[in-house]
Amino acid sequence: MDTQNPNVPSHAHTRVAAKKHPNRRHPHSGLVHDHTRHTTRFTVIGNHLAQHPELSLLAIGLGTHIQSLPVGARIDIKSLAARFPEGTTRIAAALKELEAHGYLRRERVRVPDGRIITRTTSCNQPGHRGAEAPRPAPGQRTGSPGGKTLPAVPRPACPAPALLQQATDLLTGLRREDPRLLLSADDTAHLAPGVAAWLERDVTPTAVRHAMTTDLPPEPLRRPAALLAHRLTAQLPPPPPFARPAAPPPPARHPLQTCDTCDRAFRAPAPGHCRDCRSDRTELPGAA
Repeated sequence: MDTQNPNVPSHAHTRVAAKKHPNRRHPHSGLVHDHTRHTTRFTVIGNHLAQHPELSLLAIGLGTHIQSLPVGARIDIKSLAARFPEGTTRIAAALKELEAHGYLRRERVRVPDGRIITRTTSCNQPGHRGAEAPRPAPGQRTGSPGGKTLPAVPRPACPAPALLQQATDLLTGLRREDPRLLLSADDTAHLAPGVAAWLERDVTPTAVRHAMTTDLPPEPLRRPAALLAHRLTAQLPPPPPFARPAAPPPPARHPLQTCDTCDRAFRAPAPGHCRDCRSDRTELPGAA
């Protein structure tokens, strides 16, 4: 009757084990949560960031701040240094930490007006790109169907935004000339500087459109953007000749006059003495 089951731990042993738990050594100290459910103005942050074992505290805080910002917010180093007291050096180091662990992606991309900008993407779960298509690596040309890159196109000497917008509008309208020339936004952005180079050389939009759409092959176009890129490069017209400056007008010719002293003819705006007589008169004593 006094035999005990050796597999059942005693109450004393259970209490000792509970006391040895690292979170129960001091039951009256440590963190206590006072939570209220958020209904507006909140951001869901994963514990993989908030409790990241390798990121610095500054990087964790900066990553949390970036994930709370709206699309289009500026998160370059200067803007963040103007917002926080840590300074550009520490903020730059924290951004590199976040980029190294996949919380940020910074890529150089070309926008439709021809400028190259740095686009920063915040990833709330590194390694999960969702439905976003992979972007080309920095310096890589725009892709086209089949995974091939498009050929390079000429560049304008002065890529003014108005000129690039005119080139973009021209490319967008090519589908009205031939439905096979329906271009994607990336293809249009790649080709726009080439069209701008033509317009910069005093080629009219009608002439550019004619060069792009004349004598197209009758079969379906598998890569219309590549065909247009080839034509923009191979048929690029020469730059217009520089206008020569107008020749200066010839010097004015004064009418002939008769010298009042020697009757010699000389040219002058008014009657008087010729050059020799003027010299003789200045050498005479008392001459004015």
